[in-house]
Amino acid sequence: MTVAVEVHSITKTYSVGSNTVRAVDDVSFSVMSGEFVALVGPSGSGKTTMLAILAGLLQPSSGEVIIGGVSLTSLRESERTRFRRSKIGFAFQANNLVSYLTALENVELMLRLNGDYDTAGRRRARDLLVRLGLDDRMNSLPRQLSGGQQQRVAIARSLINHPTLVLADEPTASLDTERAHQVVHTLADLVHDQDRAGIIVTHDLRMVEYADRIVQMVDGRIARIVSPSDDLTCLADPEADSCTEIPPEVLGIEGTDPWEAGRNDH
Repeated sequence: MTVAVEVHSITKTYSVGSNTVRAVDDVSFSVMSGEFVALVGPSGSGKTTMLAILAGLLQPSSGEVIIGGVSLTSLRESERTRFRRSKIGFAFQANNLVSYLTALENVELMLRLNGDYDTAGRRRARDLLVRLGLDDRMNSLPRQLSGGQQQRVAIARSLINHPTLVLADEPTASLDTERAHQVVHTLADLVHDQDRAGIIVTHDLRMVEYADRIVQMVDGRIARIVSPSDDLTCLADPEADSCTEIPPEVLGIEGTDPWEAGRNDH
């Protein structure tokens, strides 16, 4: 596997009156191609701000994000827009499907925006919807689809342009347990099969079983990195004795380069 996403010492601050709030505070991590990472943390932990920075929707106060070898944070706004459209896929809680377009047309819309609406692209859109179990719903409008089906259309749309990075922000918040598991399991499988880098932000700790790694943020900083096979008590109770702390060398403490440490792990 290769490193698809590199986050170098990202900080995002806001001024609130005479105070400075650090929404994201010196965060560094990497995601490999074919790896599905869950970003978790309580409200106000900075995970949504971090996701917006990864998406190129928000500029950090300092630090750098590199996606597929391109420094996202160094691009001009117009360049970021083009890069985001072609290299970053999105699946959000509000799936933002166009109400008057069918499921297939919603997926194909991204091809049209990128100038890739050709025979191969149309076939890819159909194949994705079939893979997501929507072969009999391609011509249905969003209002004719269940919440889970709408989210699966949004997942297909997020993957249609062969993105380097796929971001999912609380994609299961409005789904029941069974459909939530189906959506996240399917997204994880597609990330693995298509060799994408995937990051899901979620409050629902039941969903982390599908992740390869779980990154927990607290107060704008990374508190720990665990895997689904670890004792996950710390995700619900960060003060628990059983919590797995991030080794100092991975955090880059005492002069260690966190990127070299990360690459050596793989």
